Amino acid sequence: MPDGQANAPEPRKGAAGPDYPALDIPAPGEAVQVAEGVLWLRFSLPMALDHVNVWAIRDGEGWVIVDTGLGLPDTIDAWETALAGPLEGRPVTRLICTHMHPDHIGLAGWLCERSGAPLFMSRLEYVTGRMLLADTGPAPESGAAFYRAAGWSDEQIEGYRTRYGMFGKAVRPMPPEFTRLSDGDGIEIDGDAWRIIVGTGHSPEHVCLLRERDDLFISGDQLLPRISSNISVWPTEPQSDPLKDWLDSLEALKGRIPENALVLPSHGEPFRGAHARLEALLRGHDVALRRLERTLAEPKRAVDVFPSLFGRAVGEGVLGMATGEAIAHLNYLEAQGRIGRDRDADGVDWWTRIETGEPA
Repeated sequence: MPDGQANAPEPRKGAAGPDYPALDIPAPGEAVQVAEGVLWLRFSLPMALDHVNVWAIRDGEGWVIVDTGLGLPDTIDAWETALAGPLEGRPVTRLICTHMHPDHIGLAGWLCERSGAPLFMSRLEYVTGRMLLADTGPAPESGAAFYRAAGWSDEQIEGYRTRYGMFGKAVRPMPPEFTRLSDGDGIEIDGDAWRIIVGTGHSPEHVCLLRERDDLFISGDQLLPRISSNISVWPTEPQSDPLKDWLDSLEALKGRIPENALVLPSHGEPFRGAHARLEALLRGHDVALRRLERTLAEPKRAVDVFPSLFGRAVGEGVLGMATGEAIAHLNYLEAQGRIGRDRDADGVDWWTRIETGEPA
């Protein structure tokens, strides 16, 4: 799973051109109103993607908070400033976490303990987060074999062993209990009906929220305005096909949210034009997959397809996520019967296009 240290470069895709309302970007500890009863907060991240958006929804005399930022001292300081300042010292009534990545649940335990608020998440996200926090031992050899198959060097694999368990360094201990959110559930906040929409691919059971009276859509990482969500295969499930899950989720979203919805993403700025953005992401991934398929006219390892997918060099800081994203694209094409792989005597997978007589 992502370790919260960096983001992989995005595969080259077409721009969607969302419409951005004229809003000031909040500084850490400050807030900007984006819709009736909804405040936008932003917390810093120590990586290339340098921020995460958090949402505070008025709930009677308190606030429902959506996501938390990383479990780091600077984030706690910014939270204390926000709670005493723009949130006016009012209580947190509920914490909703869209998914279990560290920039979203990093302070779930801290905030729930500080406020007494209950945690709401989907079951798979909660359980996966707890599982990753428990990974405190040495890196498994299956993980080393996974990255060796992708084409990593011995030095890079040793780096994986050293970094293993970083999830827990950016996530405070999670609350020991939670309330489950499932796709299609309805919840009430300050008298308003919100619909739970679950997406997959970026994470196992990602929660999005739609306020039905004005089509306000909290998209988390499932739909972003300028970048594509990281879709990766990880050593715990090496044969998975998360790209299919994510593309299917994008298709489904077109029928569940209106084009004029105001989208509140976890990264970037609030925007309108959801359907155009969804279409651009789907179209862009189709182009990227066709380009990747053409690249595999000759056998290549996962690390060899970075130029095709990302259009630029991949540094060591994002190697894990870039590799995971490359394998996600390769697994997708393999599941469609468009490419195959052979493992050599050193345990390295070589991927090749399957010639069908049809143009890639």
